[in-house]
Amino acid sequence: MIVMVGLLVVIASVCLGYLMEGGVFAVLVQPAEWVIIIGAALGAMLVGSTRNALTLIVKGLPKALFPAHIGRDHYLEALACLARLLGKIRREGLMSIEGDIEHPETSPIFAKATLLSKDKAALAFICDTMRVYLVSGDAQELEQLMDLDLAAIHLQASSPAHNLGKVAESLPGLGIVAAVLGVVLTMGKISQPPEVLGHSIGAALVGTFLGVLLCYGFVGPLAGNLENQAMERQTYFSVIRAVIAGAARGATPLIAVEYGRRAIPEALRPNFADLEGQLKG
Repeated sequence: MIVMVGLLVVIASVCLGYLMEGGVFAVLVQPAEWVIIIGAALGAMLVGSTRNALTLIVKGLPKALFPAHIGRDHYLEALACLARLLGKIRREGLMSIEGDIEHPETSPIFAKATLLSKDKAALAFICDTMRVYLVSGDAQELEQLMDLDLAAIHLQASSPAHNLGKVAESLPGLGIVAAVLGVVLTMGKISQPPEVLGHSIGAALVGTFLGVLLCYGFVGPLAGNLENQAMERQTYFSVIRAVIAGAARGATPLIAVEYGRRAIPEALRPNFADLEGQLKG
């Protein structure tokens, strides 16, 4: 919703400023300029991307327009779920959670964490890591595996932002290409009256305008949004990693969860009372 509002503000601000200067919108309606800029940008994206990268961009664009917000409730649920899981280990032994991690969809522990249960990637990260914990129990090995997993997850999550950013960077240049082609056409009308030449030059300059506006007003910010989402996801997974790593090093469930709580950004970090309430709930 915020993204859509932001895009509308960009459009409204540009249009209002143009109207305040006495601008005529008919001048900006140049379909050929749109075809040149957008077509060339899409073609360049195809040239510079692999099939997997294109798939990630297509899947990532809806997320840019309608981002998935990771809020305080997500962190609270994740910490409470891990606390229950580690508490069960402490009471009943390490193998007692085998059924929970093998079939999380039927686990009473994960059933209480509705937000976490919907996040298939986070659920898989917890269950896969705990499976290794059951087999190995070596803290250093477990941390290395989690770091590898986090790096792979972040690389995939940041790929759409990176590739979309490259497209944004190309748009001003492609706008200049459209403008130059417009000037070339204008040179063929050099014997025409000033009114005709003025209209032709104005149409050519619309290409530069569109390229810059699309770069800094639309595509660039969308790429930045995807990048911020990837960073939020990385932080969320890092909190889970901190809890499991603390438990693997021998910390009690309370201390292990505290490791995770301290890894949460201050603006979203729950206090002890909130966490205690979540556990009791």
